[in-house]
Amino acid sequence: NYKLFKMTILVAEIGWNFIGNLKLAKKMVLAAKKSGADAVKFQIWNPINLKKGPWDKDGRRKIYEKAFLNKERYISLKKYSKKIEIKCFASAFNLDGLKTLKAAKDSWVKIPSHESYNLELIKFALKNFKKIIISAGCLKRNELNNLIKFINSKKEYKKKTCLLHCVSSYPLEPMNCNFEKFYYLKKVYNKVGYSGHFSGIEDAVYALFNNAEIIEKHFTINNKLPGRDNKFALNQKQFSELNKLRILSRHFNKSNGLGLQKCEKDIYKNYRARWSKNIEI
Repeated sequence: NYKLFKMTILVAEIGWNFIGNLKLAKKMVLAAKKSGADAVKFQIWNPINLKKGPWDKDGRRKIYEKAFLNKERYISLKKYSKKIEIKCFASAFNLDGLKTLKAAKDSWVKIPSHESYNLELIKFALKNFKKIIISAGCLKRNELNNLIKFINSKKEYKKKTCLLHCVSSYPLEPMNCNFEKFYYLKKVYNKVGYSGHFSGIEDAVYALFNNAEIIEKHFTINNKLPGRDNKFALNQKQFSELNKLRILSRHFNKSNGLGLQKCEKDIYKNYRARWSKNIEI
């Protein structure tokens, strides 16, 4: 029954691939919509909160400063997304970011892998948003179990939250995809999705046919744009192919019972024993 089979939600993560150019960001949102994505996701940070690190030497700080989304710029993207009927939400990396998204009246929020250990941040998200998506990457085993234990501690937490299997490596090599953790999350926590950093769609297809609730992949309209994430992000053609496979998976899972189907009746009626004219059966 189609009604009983829940479609996997496809999220096109634009992140900071638009390099601060809102016109380019809107082109990416439109391309994501055309490719079949259910939602686009951006990232919220403020450069004044960025610590010193390798990004100061490799050019990433300059990109972060360009791609900074304040409340007004983010709301502009939300309004455009609403106009073309695609959901828009964002990742937040600290309390200030969550407060910005709350002020923008978001209902969904993403906690990225490198903040999934931060239970205080997650508590604020659970209190102020309707749907919390958490990437469970970049965690030690005990941290992962602490996260699961915390989410399972209250019914309302579990109801609101979807955990995504994620490996925080950019781009991700196939031998490091580690779907063992995906299976583990499905065993101990029911609502599980996938956030993939493999450069193609194959990892997402694997997650799709293992019934991931949500699949998130980086998205761009030009792999030659500046920044690491643009290099391995899916383009519109690739994302469209992923969506086609999602639709096929829905057909594959349609329940028609265990007996003879209508489409088989011709073979049933006319082909049984058709090569047995002179043979006793």
